[in-house]
Amino acid sequence: MSAVLQYPPELLFTICEYIYAAGLPPSEYASSLDPLAIGEFGTPTALPSSMPPPNWSEPEARKTLSRLCLVNHTWYEAAKPWLWHKIEVRLPRSWLALLDEITIDPEDDEKAALAVKESIQAATRAALASTVRTGTSSDEDAARKWKESIMESLAGPDGSIPPELLTPPVSRDPSPRRLRPKSKSPARWKIMRSISDAVQNVMDLTEPGVYGELFIVLLYTVIIDVLPRLHDPRPGRFVRHLDFNHFRTIGMRRSVEDSATSRFVTGERVEALLKELPNLTAFGATEYMDGALSLPVLNELLLRGSASRGGGRPTRGRGIVTEDPEEEDRERRRDCRDLQAMDLTGCVSAVFVSALTDFVNTHLLHEDEQSSGSDDESRRQIRRARARFMQEEPLTFPGLQRLGLRGVKSIQPQILMPFVLAFPSLTHLDLSATRVTPDLLTALGGSTIRLHSFALARCVHLTGSCIRDFLVRAPAAARIRELTLYGDQTFPSPLTTDDLAEIISSAPCFTSGELTYLDLSSAPVTRELLIDVCKPQPKLRSLGLSYISELNLDVIAQFLKSKAMDVEVLTLVQTSPDLDWGRVGPGAPRGSAQQAMMALHSQIIGPLCTPPYMSTLRSQTVVVPPSPTRLRVIELSVPALTALGAGAGSWRIIRSKGGRGWYVDTASGWVDTGLQRNLSKAHPFRVQMCRLADANGNVNSGVGWHARKMEVLHGCGMLGREDGLYGAVSFAYQG
Repeated sequence: MSAVLQYPPELLFTICEYIYAAGLPPSEYASSLDPLAIGEFGTPTALPSSMPPPNWSEPEARKTLSRLCLVNHTWYEAAKPWLWHKIEVRLPRSWLALLDEITIDPEDDEKAALAVKESIQAATRAALASTVRTGTSSDEDAARKWKESIMESLAGPDGSIPPELLTPPVSRDPSPRRLRPKSKSPARWKIMRSISDAVQNVMDLTEPGVYGELFIVLLYTVIIDVLPRLHDPRPGRFVRHLDFNHFRTIGMRRSVEDSATSRFVTGERVEALLKELPNLTAFGATEYMDGALSLPVLNELLLRGSASRGGGRPTRGRGIVTEDPEEEDRERRRDCRDLQAMDLTGCVSAVFVSALTDFVNTHLLHEDEQSSGSDDESRRQIRRARARFMQEEPLTFPGLQRLGLRGVKSIQPQILMPFVLAFPSLTHLDLSATRVTPDLLTALGGSTIRLHSFALARCVHLTGSCIRDFLVRAPAAARIRELTLYGDQTFPSPLTTDDLAEIISSAPCFTSGELTYLDLSSAPVTRELLIDVCKPQPKLRSLGLSYISELNLDVIAQFLKSKAMDVEVLTLVQTSPDLDWGRVGPGAPRGSAQQAMMALHSQIIGPLCTPPYMSTLRSQTVVVPPSPTRLRVIELSVPALTALGAGAGSWRIIRSKGGRGWYVDTASGWVDTGLQRNLSKAHPFRVQMCRLADANGNVNSGVGWHARKMEVLHGCGMLGREDGLYGAVSFAYQG
């Protein structure tokens, strides 16, 4: 340990960074598509691997970092930022504890005074370091003079720091004339900026023209970067990821009245927390807390970074200081990072819908677009006042790259369209089960976005022609690698045979051969389209062909064997007359289910998943050739899974937490950087899969294949894996 103590802090910080990265899900290219195995199975690898797992579980990585914090103070400083890097709110009490730890009481003068004192000392040291380079003396007298000059500049009548914060609490006058209501202490960003301005004024008065803007920028960087690491106990600046995916209040014995009047996650609390997270880049919300997504919360999430660096920004001069809360919020948000990913899956509350409507009307629509005869005079005055701060160009958010709006059904099309178009840099977009219209797809086609992952499942307002035109002609769709046009019996696909034929033959995402995930469930897929029209798809790994009742199994097998040999997951829910035996009715003969299962094994599993037969009579060394395809997981309907019973050989039934289920080859998986079949019964991966099969649906929400929801917070797309409520939407729900 003595040798470790001599390592530089930067090396310890890098070690902790690798530990944190070991708990992150693999990218879409390195995903094994299998549920994460929990246990001691060796060092995680970044390659596609089912065993050992591609990554640690998140609790395991967090436990390792927390133990490093207990070694000594150096390890604590190195591991603390990564412990706070990702926050998952799970329980109401932990949420309240998080608020107490991160948020700051604006009336706590002692902590604010300490921040001012340490900031002035850091500014003095940085200024003295510059005087050494210019040949000026740098003794204690010089330090004292610098500090006095900075204090004098801050104590001026136009200073933004209250005088009581410039003196330590012990030396303050306790006379009755000071017993007045305390004003709110300025935020940390404001303290840093005021001290930087004071230092600049002192330098200009001392030696005008010697210190340029570059030095001021460097000085401000020193104050911001060095000081918080040494003295700021609040961990909010470390947080990059915040989501409520696991948040629940079920089981707390709360009445309906308590749930309505005594909410844990409120808009005021979320807003206060977001104000202390300047480096937040990913945010996830769910239907369990969407009542807290008020307009101030949306402003804190979206109006940060580049979105706040528009016109109307005042200079940093020492002019007249006015108390304008909105201007202060804009100043604070300019120093924040842009949000890069936002997941709003299932958010349908009236509070959220009203807040998003007001946000769009206030910031994204022009006055003539949002005004109507029913608007009262006060609303029009507010809009005219806000128009002063709007730029000539429409407000956009170029930093956000991934947006999930699955199931946001309550947002009207006239609000959804400008909201989605305000993000010109999107690469991942999930619009499944929303009120997306053909006009929005047309506008997306002419925008600057370049999509890699796109979801349009169960969108009832779309037409086949608008989907065809977007995929075939829009530059935004040329680089799509993951595409879902999923439909079912309730909301079937709007595509016609001619639309689908043009998409498959002409759409760049189909002709390029770069697709890795594709779902055409309920679309009119025919033998001619698969065998004659479709180009080879060498990178396709997950394919959805459910609810296509007239597509025969032999056609699917021929397509996989000749054009999509790397497909590992195939969905066949109520597809093919060979499997849909249940639609014959209750009077069907008892052999119908058995014949369906025989057809599945003889036409799909046998030809595609079994290695060719080889005789061993003439040779002692036998090299077993690989199977024709990589198929190892087949999703089937509930009646079909029931008819399979206990399975056959290594093929077992694994059910999700909800209504979905899969017929899985438990002896096949990614082992030693390659897909291997016929694993032994004692192999850890096969044991893990058999354990899931024996659970009969008593599993966590992250167990399943062929996700229905896009993973946006980490950027893994449709091949990503999630648990919690997001996992239930991905793998448990039928729709």
